[in-house]
Amino acid sequence: MTDTTSSRVSMPSHGTDWETLSAQMNEMATGDVKWREGKTAVYVFNAGEDVSRVQKEAYTRFMSENGLGPMAFPSLKRMEEEIIQMALSLLNAPDGADGSVTSGGTDSITMAIKTAREYARAKGRLKPGCQGNIVLPWSAHPAFDKAAEMMDLELRRIPVTDDFLADPKAMGEAVDDNTIMMVGSAPCFPYGLIDPIAEIGEVAAAHDVWVHVDACVGGFFAPFARMNGADLPAFDFSVAQVHSMSADLHKYGYCAKGASTVLFRSAELKEHMIFDTNDWPGGRMITPTLAGTRPGGAIAAAWAVMNYLGVDGYRDKQGLVVKTREKIEAGVTALGFVVIGKPQLGLIGYRHPDLDSFAIWGKLFERGWFTSIVSKPQGIHLMLSPKHAEVADTYLADVEWAMEQVRGANSPAEQQEIRYGG
Repeated sequence: MTDTTSSRVSMPSHGTDWETLSAQMNEMATGDVKWREGKTAVYVFNAGEDVSRVQKEAYTRFMSENGLGPMAFPSLKRMEEEIIQMALSLLNAPDGADGSVTSGGTDSITMAIKTAREYARAKGRLKPGCQGNIVLPWSAHPAFDKAAEMMDLELRRIPVTDDFLADPKAMGEAVDDNTIMMVGSAPCFPYGLIDPIAEIGEVAAAHDVWVHVDACVGGFFAPFARMNGADLPAFDFSVAQVHSMSADLHKYGYCAKGASTVLFRSAELKEHMIFDTNDWPGGRMITPTLAGTRPGGAIAAAWAVMNYLGVDGYRDKQGLVVKTREKIEAGVTALGFVVIGKPQLGLIGYRHPDLDSFAIWGKLFERGWFTSIVSKPQGIHLMLSPKHAEVADTYLADVEWAMEQVRGANSPAEQQEIRYGG
Protein backbone atom coordinates (compact mmCIF):
# COMPACT_ATOMS: atom_id res chain seq x y z
CA MET A 1 0.00 0.00 0.00
CA THR A 2 1.46 3.36 -1.05
CA ASP A 3 2.04 5.96 1.63
CA THR A 4 0.86 9.30 0.25
CA THR A 5 1.04 11.26 3.48
CA SER A 6 4.80 11.88 3.28
CA SER A 7 4.41 14.14 0.24
CA ARG A 8 1.29 15.88 1.45
CA VAL A 9 1.50 19.66 1.83
CA SER A 10 0.22 20.88 5.19
CA MET A 11 -1.07 24.34 5.91
CA PRO A 12 1.72 26.43 7.46
CA SER A 13 1.47 27.05 11.17
CA HIS A 14 2.13 30.74 10.69
CA GLY A 15 1.22 33.14 7.92
CA THR A 16 3.66 34.39 5.27
CA ASP A 17 4.02 37.99 4.17
CA TRP A 18 2.62 38.91 0.76
CA GLU A 19 5.97 39.97 -0.69
CA THR A 20 7.35 36.48 -0.11
CA LEU A 21 4.23 34.79 -1.45
CA SER A 22 4.25 37.01 -4.53
CA ALA A 23 7.83 36.03 -5.27
CA GLN A 24 6.95 32.35 -4.83
CA MET A 25 4.04 32.67 -7.25
CA ASN A 26 6.26 34.37 -9.81
CA GLU A 27 8.72 31.52 -9.46
CA MET A 28 5.94 28.95 -9.94
CA ALA A 29 4.89 30.70 -13.15
CA THR A 30 8.31 30.57 -14.80
CA GLY A 31 7.38 27.31 -16.53
CA ASP A 32 4.03 28.57 -17.81
CA VAL A 33 3.46 29.35 -21.47
CA LYS A 34 4.41 32.90 -22.51
CA TRP A 35 0.94 34.07 -23.48
CA ARG A 36 1.77 37.73 -22.89
CA GLU A 37 4.33 37.41 -25.68
CA GLY A 38 1.73 35.96 -28.05
CA LYS A 39 3.24 32.47 -27.84
CA THR A 40 -0.05 30.80 -26.93
CA ALA A 41 -2.88 30.14 -29.38
CA VAL A 42 -5.20 28.35 -26.96
CA TYR A 43 -6.63 29.01 -23.46
CA VAL A 44 -5.91 32.77 -23.48
CA PHE A 45 -7.52 35.54 -25.53
CA ASN A 46 -5.17 38.50 -25.48
CA ALA A 47 -6.91 41.67 -26.65
CA GLY A 48 -4.30 44.10 -25.36
CA GLU A 49 -3.20 45.80 -22.17
CA ASP A 50 -6.06 48.28 -22.19
CA VAL A 51 -8.70 45.52 -22.21
CA SER A 52 -6.75 43.62 -19.55
CA ARG A 53 -6.83 46.68 -17.31
CA VAL A 54 -10.61 46.98 -17.69
CA GLN A 55 -11.00 43.28 -16.87
CA LYS A 56 -8.89 43.48 -13.73
CA GLU A 57 -10.25 46.71 -12.31
CA ALA A 58 -13.89 45.79 -12.92
CA TYR A 59 -13.39 42.28 -11.57
CA THR A 60 -11.66 43.35 -8.37
CA ARG A 61 -14.24 46.07 -7.76
CA PHE A 62 -16.98 43.41 -7.55
CA MET A 63 -14.94 40.36 -6.56
CA SER A 64 -16.69 39.98 -3.18
CA GLU A 65 -20.22 40.47 -4.48
CA ASN A 66 -22.33 37.38 -5.22
CA GLY A 67 -24.68 37.08 -8.16
CA LEU A 68 -26.66 34.51 -6.18
CA GLY A 69 -28.32 37.40 -4.33
CA PRO A 70 -29.97 39.84 -6.79
CA MET A 71 -31.87 41.52 -3.96
CA ALA A 72 -28.62 42.15 -2.12
CA PHE A 73 -26.73 43.18 -5.26
CA PRO A 74 -29.11 44.81 -7.75
CA SER A 75 -26.04 46.20 -9.53
CA LEU A 76 -25.05 42.70 -10.64
CA LYS A 77 -28.63 41.90 -11.62
CA ARG A 78 -28.70 44.97 -13.84
CA MET A 79 -25.31 44.22 -15.38
CA GLU A 80 -26.30 40.61 -16.12
CA GLU A 81 -29.54 41.69 -17.72
CA GLU A 82 -27.73 44.18 -19.93
CA ILE A 83 -25.08 41.61 -20.91
CA ILE A 84 -27.83 39.21 -21.96
CA GLN A 85 -29.72 41.90 -23.87
CA MET A 86 -26.56 42.83 -25.79
CA ALA A 87 -25.85 39.18 -26.59
CA LEU A 88 -29.41 38.52 -27.76
CA SER A 89 -29.30 41.60 -30.00
CA LEU A 90 -26.04 40.48 -31.61
CA LEU A 91 -27.44 37.00 -32.26
CA ASN A 92 -30.74 38.10 -33.82
CA ALA A 93 -32.97 36.83 -31.02
CA PRO A 94 -36.66 37.75 -31.20
CA ASP A 95 -38.49 39.92 -28.69
CA GLY A 96 -39.06 38.02 -25.47
CA ALA A 97 -35.81 36.07 -25.65
CA ASP A 98 -33.86 35.63 -22.44
CA GLY A 99 -30.76 34.04 -20.95
CA SER A 100 -28.25 33.96 -18.12
CA VAL A 101 -24.56 34.51 -17.51
CA THR A 102 -22.80 31.26 -16.61
CA SER A 103 -19.31 30.29 -15.50
CA GLY A 104 -18.19 29.03 -18.91
CA GLY A 105 -19.06 27.12 -22.04
CA THR A 106 -19.48 23.76 -20.34
CA ASP A 107 -21.87 25.36 -17.85
CA SER A 108 -23.85 26.98 -20.69
CA ILE A 109 -24.05 23.76 -22.68
CA THR A 110 -25.03 21.74 -19.60
CA MET A 111 -27.83 24.15 -18.72
CA ALA A 112 -29.12 24.21 -22.30
CA ILE A 113 -29.31 20.41 -22.27
CA LYS A 114 -31.00 20.37 -18.88
CA THR A 115 -33.53 22.90 -20.18
CA ALA A 116 -34.21 20.89 -23.33
CA ARG A 117 -34.71 17.74 -21.27
CA GLU A 118 -37.18 19.41 -18.93
CA TYR A 119 -38.98 20.95 -21.90
CA ALA A 120 -39.27 17.54 -23.58
CA ARG A 121 -40.68 16.07 -20.39
CA ALA A 122 -43.16 18.92 -19.97
CA LYS A 123 -44.36 18.49 -23.57
CA GLY A 124 -44.73 14.73 -23.18
CA ARG A 125 -42.06 14.03 -25.77
CA LEU A 126 -39.81 12.24 -23.29
CA LYS A 127 -41.89 9.65 -21.47
CA PRO A 128 -41.19 8.69 -17.85
CA GLY A 129 -38.52 5.99 -17.65
CA CYS A 130 -37.24 6.65 -21.17
CA GLN A 131 -33.65 7.71 -21.77
CA GLY A 132 -33.38 10.86 -23.83
CA ASN A 133 -30.75 11.28 -26.50
CA ILE A 134 -28.86 14.09 -28.21
CA VAL A 135 -27.89 13.99 -31.90
CA LEU A 136 -24.79 15.97 -32.78
CA PRO A 137 -21.87 16.00 -35.20
CA TRP A 138 -18.64 14.21 -34.35
CA SER A 139 -16.90 17.62 -34.21
CA ALA A 140 -19.07 18.97 -31.37
CA HIS A 141 -17.39 19.81 -28.08
CA PRO A 142 -16.85 17.14 -25.37
CA ALA A 143 -18.88 19.32 -22.99
CA PHE A 144 -21.92 17.58 -24.49
CA ASP A 145 -20.46 14.22 -23.43
CA LYS A 146 -19.90 15.51 -19.90
CA ALA A 147 -23.43 16.86 -19.60
CA ALA A 148 -24.95 13.70 -21.08
CA GLU A 149 -22.99 11.57 -18.62
CA MET A 150 -24.25 13.63 -15.69
CA MET A 151 -27.87 13.46 -16.85
CA ASP A 152 -27.84 9.86 -18.10
CA LEU A 153 -28.57 10.87 -21.68
CA GLU A 154 -27.47 8.98 -24.77
CA LEU A 155 -25.13 10.87 -27.09
CA ARG A 156 -25.30 10.06 -30.80
CA ARG A 157 -22.27 11.48 -32.57
CA ILE A 158 -22.67 11.46 -36.35
CA PRO A 159 -19.68 11.52 -38.75
CA VAL A 160 -19.00 14.84 -40.45
CA THR A 161 -18.91 15.34 -44.20
CA ASP A 162 -15.77 15.42 -46.34
CA ASP A 163 -15.81 19.20 -45.76
CA PHE A 164 -15.62 18.57 -41.98
CA LEU A 165 -19.12 19.97 -41.46
CA ALA A 166 -22.15 18.49 -39.72
CA ASP A 167 -24.24 16.21 -41.92
CA PRO A 168 -27.90 17.25 -41.38
CA LYS A 169 -29.38 14.34 -43.35
CA ALA A 170 -27.41 11.72 -41.44
CA MET A 171 -28.23 13.46 -38.17
CA GLY A 172 -31.92 13.39 -39.05
CA GLU A 173 -31.74 9.64 -39.62
CA ALA A 174 -30.48 9.25 -36.03
CA VAL A 175 -33.43 11.15 -34.52
CA ASP A 176 -36.17 9.17 -32.79
CA ASP A 177 -39.03 9.76 -30.36
CA ASN A 178 -36.59 10.18 -27.45
CA THR A 179 -34.37 12.79 -29.09
CA ILE A 180 -34.43 15.93 -26.97
CA MET A 181 -31.89 18.01 -28.92
CA MET A 182 -29.97 18.36 -32.16
CA VAL A 183 -26.70 20.31 -32.10
CA GLY A 184 -24.67 22.41 -34.50
CA SER A 185 -21.54 24.45 -33.85
CA ALA A 186 -20.72 28.00 -34.91
CA PRO A 187 -17.90 27.24 -35.21
CA CYS A 188 -16.77 23.85 -33.94
CA PHE A 189 -13.55 23.97 -31.97
CA PRO A 190 -11.42 21.39 -33.88
CA TYR A 191 -11.81 22.85 -37.36
CA GLY A 192 -13.09 26.38 -36.74
CA LEU A 193 -15.95 25.80 -39.20
CA ILE A 194 -19.59 26.87 -38.96
CA ASP A 195 -21.97 23.94 -39.34
CA PRO A 196 -24.98 24.27 -41.69
CA ILE A 197 -27.33 25.45 -38.96
CA ALA A 198 -30.18 26.35 -41.32
CA GLU A 199 -30.20 22.82 -42.76
CA ILE A 200 -30.01 21.28 -39.30
CA GLY A 201 -32.96 23.50 -38.38
CA GLU A 202 -35.01 22.21 -41.30
CA VAL A 203 -34.38 18.60 -40.30
CA ALA A 204 -35.14 19.36 -36.66
CA ALA A 205 -38.35 21.18 -37.56
CA ALA A 206 -39.57 18.11 -39.44
CA HIS A 207 -39.09 16.08 -36.25
CA ASP A 208 -40.16 18.88 -33.88
CA VAL A 209 -36.80 18.72 -32.07
CA TRP A 210 -34.99 21.42 -30.10
CA VAL A 211 -31.87 22.84 -31.82
CA HIS A 212 -28.93 24.12 -29.80
CA VAL A 213 -26.15 26.10 -31.44
CA ASP A 214 -22.83 25.90 -29.65
CA ALA A 215 -21.38 29.33 -30.42
CA CYS A 216 -19.07 29.32 -27.42
CA VAL A 217 -16.19 30.22 -29.72
CA GLY A 218 -18.02 32.28 -32.32
CA GLY A 219 -20.93 33.94 -30.55
CA PHE A 220 -19.01 37.15 -29.89
CA PHE A 221 -16.93 36.91 -33.06
CA ALA A 222 -19.15 35.94 -35.98
CA PRO A 223 -21.58 38.90 -35.68
CA PHE A 224 -18.71 41.37 -35.97
CA ALA A 225 -17.05 39.40 -38.77
CA ARG A 226 -20.33 39.67 -40.65
CA MET A 227 -20.44 43.43 -39.98
CA ASN A 228 -16.95 43.57 -41.49
CA GLY A 229 -18.21 41.94 -44.67
CA ALA A 230 -17.69 38.21 -44.10
CA ASP A 231 -20.20 36.08 -45.98
CA LEU A 232 -21.28 33.78 -43.17
CA PRO A 233 -24.10 31.25 -43.26
CA ALA A 234 -27.08 31.70 -40.94
CA PHE A 235 -26.02 30.39 -37.55
CA ASP A 236 -28.03 32.13 -34.82
CA PHE A 237 -31.62 32.83 -33.77
CA SER A 238 -32.35 33.98 -37.32
CA VAL A 239 -32.84 30.23 -37.93
CA ALA A 240 -36.37 29.67 -36.66
CA GLN A 241 -35.75 26.23 -35.11
CA VAL A 242 -32.86 27.40 -32.93
CA HIS A 243 -34.14 27.19 -29.36
CA SER A 244 -30.91 27.93 -27.49
CA MET A 245 -27.33 29.09 -27.92
CA SER A 246 -24.15 29.09 -25.87
CA ALA A 247 -21.69 31.95 -26.37
CA ASP A 248 -18.60 32.52 -24.24
CA LEU A 249 -17.75 35.99 -23.01
CA HIS A 250 -14.28 34.94 -21.87
CA LYS A 251 -13.28 33.77 -25.34
CA TYR A 252 -13.77 36.26 -28.18
CA GLY A 253 -15.78 38.54 -25.90
CA TYR A 254 -12.36 39.25 -24.32
CA CYS A 255 -13.89 39.24 -20.84
CA ALA A 256 -12.36 37.82 -17.68
CA LYS A 257 -12.72 34.10 -16.90
CA GLY A 258 -15.13 32.55 -16.20
CA ALA A 259 -18.02 34.07 -18.05
CA SER A 260 -20.32 32.70 -20.72
CA THR A 261 -23.94 33.10 -21.75
CA VAL A 262 -26.72 30.60 -22.29
CA LEU A 263 -29.49 32.11 -24.39
CA PHE A 264 -33.06 31.03 -25.17
CA ARG A 265 -35.52 31.99 -27.86
CA SER A 266 -38.10 32.86 -25.20
CA ALA A 267 -38.37 33.46 -21.47
CA GLU A 268 -40.84 30.55 -21.39
CA LEU A 269 -38.13 28.19 -22.57
CA LYS A 270 -35.69 29.57 -20.01
CA GLU A 271 -38.15 28.75 -17.23
CA HIS A 272 -37.33 25.07 -17.73
CA MET A 273 -33.71 25.83 -16.71
CA ILE A 274 -34.48 27.38 -13.34
CA PHE A 275 -33.80 25.38 -10.18
CA ASP A 276 -36.35 26.24 -7.48
CA THR A 277 -36.71 24.45 -4.17
CA ASN A 278 -38.15 25.18 -0.74
CA ASP A 279 -37.69 21.78 0.90
CA TRP A 280 -35.06 22.67 3.49
CA PRO A 281 -34.86 24.91 6.59
CA GLY A 282 -33.12 27.81 4.84
CA GLY A 283 -36.08 29.05 2.84
CA ARG A 284 -36.68 29.16 -0.88
CA MET A 285 -33.59 28.71 -3.09
CA ILE A 286 -33.71 29.75 -6.75
CA THR A 287 -30.69 29.45 -9.04
CA PRO A 288 -30.74 29.96 -12.81
CA THR A 289 -27.52 28.08 -13.61
CA LEU A 290 -25.47 25.16 -12.32
CA ALA A 291 -23.63 27.34 -9.81
CA GLY A 292 -24.95 28.53 -6.49
CA THR A 293 -22.48 31.28 -5.70
CA ARG A 294 -21.94 33.34 -8.83
CA PRO A 295 -18.77 35.47 -8.82
CA GLY A 296 -19.72 39.12 -9.12
CA GLY A 297 -16.32 39.94 -10.57
CA ALA A 298 -16.92 37.86 -13.69
CA ILE A 299 -20.26 39.53 -14.36
CA ALA A 300 -18.89 43.01 -13.72
CA ALA A 301 -15.82 42.48 -15.87
CA ALA A 302 -17.94 41.19 -18.75
CA TRP A 303 -20.26 44.18 -18.56
CA ALA A 304 -17.32 46.58 -18.40
CA VAL A 305 -15.40 45.07 -21.34
CA MET A 306 -18.48 44.91 -23.57
CA ASN A 307 -19.22 48.56 -22.91
CA TYR A 308 -15.55 49.55 -23.17
CA LEU A 309 -15.12 48.02 -26.63
CA GLY A 310 -18.58 48.58 -28.07
CA VAL A 311 -19.42 47.52 -31.62
CA ASP A 312 -16.59 49.51 -33.18
CA GLY A 313 -14.03 48.06 -30.78
CA TYR A 314 -15.13 44.50 -31.40
CA ARG A 315 -15.18 45.05 -35.16
CA ASP A 316 -11.60 46.28 -35.00
CA LYS A 317 -10.42 43.39 -32.82
CA GLN A 318 -12.17 40.69 -34.84
CA GLY A 319 -11.12 42.26 -38.12
CA LEU A 320 -7.50 42.14 -36.97
CA VAL A 321 -7.86 38.48 -35.97
CA VAL A 322 -9.35 37.58 -39.36
CA LYS A 323 -6.49 39.34 -41.18
CA THR A 324 -3.99 37.48 -39.00
CA ARG A 325 -5.68 34.16 -39.73
CA GLU A 326 -5.62 34.92 -43.45
CA LYS A 327 -1.92 35.80 -43.24
CA ILE A 328 -1.05 32.58 -41.42
CA GLU A 329 -3.31 30.61 -43.77
CA ALA A 330 -1.45 32.00 -46.79
CA GLY A 331 1.91 31.50 -45.08
CA VAL A 332 1.47 27.85 -44.16
CA THR A 333 -0.09 27.11 -47.55
CA ALA A 334 3.00 28.54 -49.24
CA LEU A 335 5.09 26.20 -47.09
CA GLY A 336 3.19 23.17 -48.38
CA PHE A 337 0.61 22.71 -45.65
CA VAL A 338 -3.07 22.07 -46.31
CA VAL A 339 -5.66 24.10 -44.41
CA ILE A 340 -8.44 21.94 -42.98
CA GLY A 341 -11.76 23.11 -44.43
CA LYS A 342 -12.50 26.76 -45.11
CA PRO A 343 -12.22 28.72 -41.86
CA GLN A 344 -13.84 32.16 -41.70
CA LEU A 345 -13.32 33.30 -38.11
CA GLY A 346 -10.35 33.17 -35.73
CA LEU A 347 -9.55 29.44 -35.70
CA ILE A 348 -7.49 27.52 -38.19
CA GLY A 349 -6.29 23.94 -38.45
CA TYR A 350 -3.59 22.91 -40.92
CA ARG A 351 -1.68 19.75 -41.73
CA HIS A 352 1.27 18.70 -43.84
CA PRO A 353 0.58 15.99 -46.44
CA ASP A 354 4.07 14.47 -46.17
CA LEU A 355 5.61 15.44 -42.84
CA ASP A 356 4.54 14.46 -39.32
CA SER A 357 2.41 17.39 -38.20
CA PHE A 358 2.66 16.37 -34.54
CA ALA A 359 6.46 16.30 -34.81
CA ILE A 360 6.31 19.82 -36.24
CA TRP A 361 4.11 20.80 -33.30
CA GLY A 362 6.77 19.40 -30.99
CA LYS A 363 9.50 21.47 -32.62
CA LEU A 364 7.36 24.59 -32.36
CA PHE A 365 6.89 23.79 -28.68
CA GLU A 366 10.68 23.82 -28.33
CA ARG A 367 10.56 27.41 -29.60
CA GLY A 368 8.01 28.30 -26.92
CA TRP A 369 4.81 28.05 -28.99
CA PHE A 370 1.88 26.36 -27.27
CA THR A 371 -1.14 25.53 -29.42
CA SER A 372 -3.71 22.77 -29.82
CA ILE A 373 -3.78 19.97 -32.33
CA VAL A 374 -6.35 18.29 -34.57
CA SER A 375 -6.36 14.51 -34.28
CA LYS A 376 -8.27 13.56 -37.45
CA PRO A 377 -6.72 14.51 -39.77
CA GLN A 378 -3.55 15.06 -37.77
CA GLY A 379 -2.75 18.74 -37.80
CA ILE A 380 -1.87 21.88 -35.88
CA HIS A 381 -4.61 24.07 -34.46
CA LEU A 382 -4.54 27.80 -33.72
CA MET A 383 -7.12 29.92 -31.90
CA LEU A 384 -5.91 33.42 -32.63
CA SER A 385 -6.17 36.66 -30.68
CA PRO A 386 -5.42 40.28 -31.64
CA LYS A 387 -1.96 39.90 -30.04
CA HIS A 388 -0.99 37.36 -32.68
CA ALA A 389 -0.91 40.06 -35.35
CA GLU A 390 2.35 41.17 -33.75
CA VAL A 391 3.99 37.73 -33.90
CA ALA A 392 2.58 36.17 -37.08
CA ASP A 393 5.81 36.64 -39.04
CA THR A 394 7.87 35.10 -36.25
CA TYR A 395 5.45 32.19 -36.02
CA LEU A 396 5.63 31.48 -39.75
CA ALA A 397 9.43 31.63 -39.67
CA ASP A 398 9.43 29.12 -36.82
CA VAL A 399 7.01 26.86 -38.71
CA GLU A 400 9.46 26.81 -41.61
CA TRP A 401 12.32 26.04 -39.21
CA ALA A 402 10.30 23.27 -37.56
CA MET A 403 9.55 21.73 -40.95
CA GLU A 404 13.23 21.58 -41.82
CA GLN A 405 14.05 20.06 -38.45
CA VAL A 406 11.48 17.31 -38.96
CA ARG A 407 12.42 16.78 -42.60
CA GLY A 408 16.08 16.39 -41.63
CA ALA A 409 15.48 14.05 -38.71
CA ASN A 410 17.05 10.61 -39.06
CA SER A 411 14.13 8.92 -37.37
CA PRO A 412 10.48 9.79 -36.67
CA ALA A 413 9.86 11.92 -33.60
CA GLU A 414 8.67 10.07 -30.54
CA GLN A 415 4.91 10.39 -30.41
CA GLN A 416 3.39 11.99 -27.36
CA GLU A 417 -0.16 12.63 -26.30
CA ILE A 418 -1.10 16.25 -26.88
CA ARG A 419 -4.17 17.28 -24.93
CA TYR A 420 -6.50 20.25 -25.08
CA GLY A 421 -7.29 19.90 -21.38
CA GLY A 422 -6.26 17.84 -18.41
